[in-house]
Amino acid sequence: MKTALKSALKSIFPRSLLRELQWWHVRLVVLAARRRRRGGERKPHPLPGRMIVSLTSYPPRFGTLELTLNSLLEQTIMPDEIVLWIADQDMPKLPENILRLQGRGITIRTCEDLKSYKKLVPAIEAEPGAFIVTADDDLYYEPTWLEQLAEAWDGDRRTILARRAHRVKEDSKGRIAPYASWGWEVWDDAARKPSADILATSGAGALFPPGALDPRVTDRSLFQTLSPTADDLWFYWMARLAGTRSKVVGRRSRTVMWPLPLENSLAATNNFGGNDRQIRMLEEAFGNPIRVQGQGR
Repeated sequence: MKTALKSALKSIFPRSLLRELQWWHVRLVVLAARRRRRGGERKPHPLPGRMIVSLTSYPPRFGTLELTLNSLLEQTIMPDEIVLWIADQDMPKLPENILRLQGRGITIRTCEDLKSYKKLVPAIEAEPGAFIVTADDDLYYEPTWLEQLAEAWDGDRRTILARRAHRVKEDSKGRIAPYASWGWEVWDDAARKPSADILATSGAGALFPPGALDPRVTDRSLFQTLSPTADDLWFYWMARLAGTRSKVVGRRSRTVMWPLPLENSLAATNNFGGNDRQIRMLEEAFGNPIRVQGQGR
């Protein structure tokens, strides 16, 4: 129904008007969230170690990046650091409004261009003993987003906490089923318990305790060969090889994404086929992640 409605709207209204309507919707959602925010000073986080919020960006997203960073700065609890990873060659293109945020609590670090892997791999290498919370550069994070993740941690370093997750499915032969057949954005009781078949989506927010991933997670030759464009698949396999499971935590909430610029709005494509190819390569290299006996259990 939603897909049919979107198609109908696109056939009636020009893209510029649709984008403006999207922006008005986002503004209303953000305003409502800010009104619900509790007053007073931000609380320290409850985790027994450094907590780092880590994200990355690239030039086509720089126009709305400040909005995401501001939402991270408005959280009800304080991480020890919010780190924005920028590829070395993109640093000169970073706008002044982003650079100014370094004085408000954003740390900007450069690294090699690992595409979406810049979100987590450099952070693990820089601070292997930290609790790392991942975020994306095109989303709005409600004020209690980080608090819901941190306060749900129960001391289990072999469980990844996710604000959004999918359920991985097997086919009749015991292999991983096609990506399109998986359970999407699961919120049932089973998903709220540590499970081998739950894949945390890192962009919506996932808390990775130190040591939760197999040491091979930072092996560039491996992930660039086996899963070059599907970082969440790679992190899922690396979690299972370490004996780590995942679960969904917090309140169910709608993901709010900044509308894409008009010049980039046609860039989004259906990547199911690409994901399936990478699933096959990962499964051939490491086995079925649901059934694998990781080192941590």
